[in-house]
Amino acid sequence: MNISIFGLGYVGCVGVGCLAEMGHQVVGVDVEQTKVNLINEGKATIVENGIDELIFSNKKRNRIKATTNVKEAVSESDVAIICVGTPNDANGHLNMEYIENVAREIGRELKEKNGFYTIAIRSTVMPGTNKKIAGIIANKSGKASNMDFGVVSNPEFLREGSAVKDFFNPPYTVLASESEKAIKVMKDVYSGINGDIQIVDVGTAELIKFVNNSFHALKVAFGNEIGRICKELNVNVFSLMDLFVKDTILNISPYYFRPGFAYGGSCLPKDLKALNTIAHDKYINVPILSSIDDSNRVHIDYAYKIIISKGIRNIGFLGISFKPGTDDLRFSPILELVERLLGKGYNVKVFDSNINVSRLLGKNKDYLLSKLRHIDKILVTNEDEFIKQSELFVISHNHKKIISKILDSEKYIFELNKVIDNINDEQGEGISW
Repeated sequence: MNISIFGLGYVGCVGVGCLAEMGHQVVGVDVEQTKVNLINEGKATIVENGIDELIFSNKKRNRIKATTNVKEAVSESDVAIICVGTPNDANGHLNMEYIENVAREIGRELKEKNGFYTIAIRSTVMPGTNKKIAGIIANKSGKASNMDFGVVSNPEFLREGSAVKDFFNPPYTVLASESEKAIKVMKDVYSGINGDIQIVDVGTAELIKFVNNSFHALKVAFGNEIGRICKELNVNVFSLMDLFVKDTILNISPYYFRPGFAYGGSCLPKDLKALNTIAHDKYINVPILSSIDDSNRVHIDYAYKIIISKGIRNIGFLGISFKPGTDDLRFSPILELVERLLGKGYNVKVFDSNINVSRLLGKNKDYLLSKLRHIDKILVTNEDEFIKQSELFVISHNHKKIISKILDSEKYIFELNKVIDNINDEQGEGISW
């Protein structure tokens, strides 16, 4: 099938590679020429396990290309999948500006196109977006929704670091539309995907991502609160939580319940904030949802207080992205720790093999520079220099080779995520163990 994908960030880039791997002919569309050039060179626009190989191999097979030209993309495709960003605005709502602009551009080009056209919304959107997008496209194209084209709500469930695996093995594939024909088209698009296809109403499809990610955020915060309690009571938190997650009937699943550092990234904070805003708009009191971010911030403060209590001024951070296996720095709680310590005059160095400032793009790069404008002065690429310049190591990512050298150096270690099996009390500690 011929598919155009609008937005070449995380969701879009993974979609380009994975759908091409399934045999589809895919054209990526983005306003940033740099991202378009990368795809056309057979390179991914993101750091993500497995995506480089998929983009490279399918570019060689001529299944992939990219453009800034919407007319070209629409004329050469039967399906458009919208994956543009929807960041929070100042009030917590998701900014629908980019997705509405894409809808207008698609609508304008549909005027000249014959045959039924399907538009799928993968971006996380505010309730009511499906109907609004259908109206925009109808207005700009002069064509009838559900007759000449159909809009499908198709939320994604990709985790950064395992997005390719998640694409092919989702918990389920959600489709919702007033057009049965558009639903059938999207079933064909995903015919090679593992797992069930769930056909639901549009309202359910538009809210499921908020509910999922808000619950994931809750699980992270819950696990970290238990970790703080266990540390004070001298209880083995991992033994306790291993027992807790064995209840797969009532406790659902073990994922996210492992104590570690605060949650961050582009999904959990955004969707949790948006769901709280939706509830606020409807005058619904949601004390648990509204307290999750407070608990997360307390956990960041808790880590900060432990670090400064050591009285060590030269601090090295092993890993700065919000989770291992990605270069995504947006809302990284580790980045916030670095920023706060620098503000207090600490000498901070950072080593992260996934972070190359010259390769960062778009919102990710903007976010980093807004937090650490002089990142080039603290980012160290040589392992031995990194170890030499630091006396206390804050470890969040499992770089085994460097961790081995740090252990040999006998300098103090503070672990944010459980990546070292055995560490004695003299050499270091974990945030919750």
